[in-house]
Amino acid sequence: MAANKGKSQSSLALHKVIMVGSGGVGKSALTLQFMYDEFVEDYEPTKADSYRKKVVLDGEECENALRLAIVCMCLDREQILRVKAEEDKIPLLLVGNKSDLEERRQVSVDDARAKAEEWSVQYVETSAKTRANVDKVFFDLMREVRAKKMSENKDKNGKGKNKKNKKSFKERCCLL
Repeated sequence: MAANKGKSQSSLALHKVIMVGSGGVGKSALTLQFMYDEFVEDYEPTKADSYRKKVVLDGEECENALRLAIVCMCLDREQILRVKAEEDKIPLLLVGNKSDLEERRQVSVDDARAKAEEWSVQYVETSAKTRANVDKVFFDLMREVRAKKMSENKDKNGKGKNKKNKKSFKERCCLL
């Protein structure tokens, strides 16, 4: 029985998500809301945390592995692209969290949408407190990862071995 459990777990699609951003923007709050359906008002600063959750995405069971980046580490899109230069398109969403705090907004919706359009990524406003769009950002990101995987498999099957894809898809991650 244990062998069957391990085999079924390994056959699940694994989506690795790395959340990056400045301290206090809500990376942990979004993750905890997605993982446990709870909002933690006073959360200790995160050094690095990892979480795993099995979810059903469009009828397919998969596993979402989240890793929160070190809170004080703030990577911008250009740094991410340099690090992941071997890939044509990195699954990436621009997330505006804390949408419930409209009176304290620092970036206008129009500016955020313009930046997302410039980067050719989706922009989603969320609130970990009210749970607004929490599942949406994680599921949309997993859909982008799945589409990328399907595209790479199509290219690989159609053109032989693609030397750019040195890592297996399970070793790649996406950014939120």
